[in-house]
Parts: sequence; structure tokens; C-alpha cells
Amino acid sequence: MLNRVVLVGRLTKDPELKVSQSNISVATFTLAVNRPFTSANGERGADFINCVVFRKQAENVNQYLKKGSLAGVDGRLQSRSYENKEGQRVYVTEVVCDSVQFLEPKGQGQGSNQQYNNSADSYQNAYGNQSTGSRPAPQKSRQDTKEENPFANADGPVDISDDDLPF
Repeated sequence: MLNRVVLVGRLTKDPELKVSQSNISVATFTLAVNRPFTSANGERGADFINCVVFRKQAENVNQYLKKGSLAGVDGRLQSRSYENKEGQRVYVTEVVCDSVQFLEPKGQGQGSNQQYNNSADSYQNAYGNQSTGSRPAPQKSRQDTKEENPFANADGPVDISDDDLPF
């Protein structure tokens, strides 16, 4: 049997941390996971997946993740039921997380949809390092890469023996 779930999404609200009767930390949160297709209106739907994590990882989730944070979870799907105060049976399906990965630098995604600036200085500053002032080499344009294409002037067939092929 196999029961494995891997998700990447954004938190819909701040995690809720509770402590069980046996003194175990439990954090719950909901991930909004985009669907891979758009509707007829061109809108992209999302699924809202309930997640639960325990012990030290629960404390870390509560401390470092906030509404809007990008997170990846790895765990298993669990279904359970209980009776609420009105005596009705309530069914719950959730992901019990073995691992929660924080997928944004510290300070990013804290309730906002900021775009991360990929320049060298911003990258280093986001991780708390001092900027060296160095800049990455500029990316070459498509026109530059056309001149460096080794197959640009190959007009005829390529001479390769069957022994050179990997299949």
C-alpha cells in the first residue's frame, strides 16, 4: 500500500498552534494549491488542503510561516471523524505532514505577494549576508546565442555511426 502526498502552495491564514493533553505541539494550517488548468473563463482554480504537523516542526511552522507564505509539505492523507457539540458526525480529511519546507527567504511572503528580486545584492541581503557589491554577468540576448550556435551552418546530414547512439 502507498499513501504519499506532496504539495506546494500558500497558506490561507496564519497557522494555529495547540498543545495536546499529552503535551505535544500540534499546528494546523490550510494550503491553497493551484490547479494545473484554467476554467472556460480563463480563471485558475485552487484546492484548499487542510494540513496538520506535530512536535518541533509544528512550533517551527507556527513561528516562521504566516498567511501567504509559500510552503511545501510531504506527508500522508488521513481521514477521521468525530461528533461535534450538536451530536452530528463530522468527517475530516487532512494531510499529516512528515516534513514542511519553507520555500521563500525569511521575510518574503509574509501576507503579501511580493516578487522576489533576483539581483545578486537582493539575494544576498534577503539571506542576511552582506552585499559584496558584485553583479552577475549580464545574460546574453537571443541574438548573441545565434552566433554561437555550433549547428547554425550545418546544411547536410550529420555523420554518426550506430555505435555512437545510446539506444
